[in-house]
Order: sequence, then structure tokens, then C-alpha cells
Amino acid sequence: MDEPTTRAARRAATAQRILSAAQAEFGEYGLERATVRGVARRAGVDPSLVLQHYGSKNDLFAVATQLHRGSTDELDASSTPQDVAEHLFDILGVRLNTPPPEARALARSMLTAPEATAAMRNFLGERIQNLARADNRPDAELRAALTVSSILGLTIARHFLELDALTDISEEQIDTILRPWVTAALDGPNPPSTPES
Repeated sequence: MDEPTTRAARRAATAQRILSAAQAEFGEYGLERATVRGVARRAGVDPSLVLQHYGSKNDLFAVATQLHRGSTDELDASSTPQDVAEHLFDILGVRLNTPPPEARALARSMLTAPEATAAMRNFLGERIQNLARADNRPDAELRAALTVSSILGLTIARHFLELDALTDISEEQIDTILRPWVTAALDGPNPPSTPES
């Protein structure tokens, strides 16, 4: 690949290299244990350059953990149960693969760093509201929260805890066990109606 020739292009390339290094560092160590020196070492730059580009470790973390939201995965009241199922199966397929660096960094830090906790809560809240919009039952938000939380648990157990049963899962098991499981909370029966007095 050609080296950037203009000063602005070199600066942008260095900033991107630092950002990629930060995502790897935060993904491995979390916000608390990651260091600016570690990021700089990974990026092959002086630590002062990391701070020059991003200000502080916390500012760098905020940029490095921005989750990308797809614009094509929005559900609404007109979404069919099949639309919802396909949406969830797409998410399941993504979550079974190695998480992108920004998601890995955020997940690694979400229980120890308030910034990560807030970012993850906001992201999951958006996903819950997205699912709930496609369900007209009174407990739609709870059903959506259970589904989203279950997928988060699967992601953590597979990629961070590396539970054998989940790391060795076969394509057949994905079809016969995981796919029905991921839609179970949404497929459940409607709550019984209360008798009128």
C-alpha cells in the first residue's frame, strides 16, 4: 500500500493507526488496565502523539468504543414475525463471529468503567426499543429486554469466557437449538387476559 504523501493524509493515517491500536488494547485489558503507553507501543508511535491526537485515555476510549448501528435493521409496528425472526437471526450470526474491536473494547470495560456502562446501556436500550416496536403486546419491552440480554450473555460466554459448549457449536446446533432459543421470549404466548368484572 502506498504511504500517504500529504501532511493531512499522514496525520489521518497515524490517527487511524492509534485508534486501531486503542481498540485492541482496550479489548484486551479494558479501560482500567489499558495504558496510553500500551496503545502507543501497539501503534508504533510516541505516547505524546496518542494524547496529541485524542486528548486523554478516556477521550480515546470514547472514540474507540463507538458502536456502529446499522440503518437497515430498524423494525416497526408493520414488521412481521418473520421480519423480526430474520432480524434476530442476522444479529445472532454477527454475535457468533468475533466481535468487532470497538464492541470487544466496550464489553471488556462495561462492568468496571462508568463510561462503558453508560454506552452499553444506551446501545442495548436502543436495541430493546427497536425490537419492542415490532410487538404490540403490553409486555413487549420486557420480552425484547430478555432477548437482547440473552444475546449479550451468549456473546460474553462465547467470546470472553470461551465456554466450550458455545465455542464448539456446530451449524446444525445453530439451526436446531440457537435459532429457536433466540426468538423464544418473543414467540411466547400472549399474556392471559384478565376477566372483566
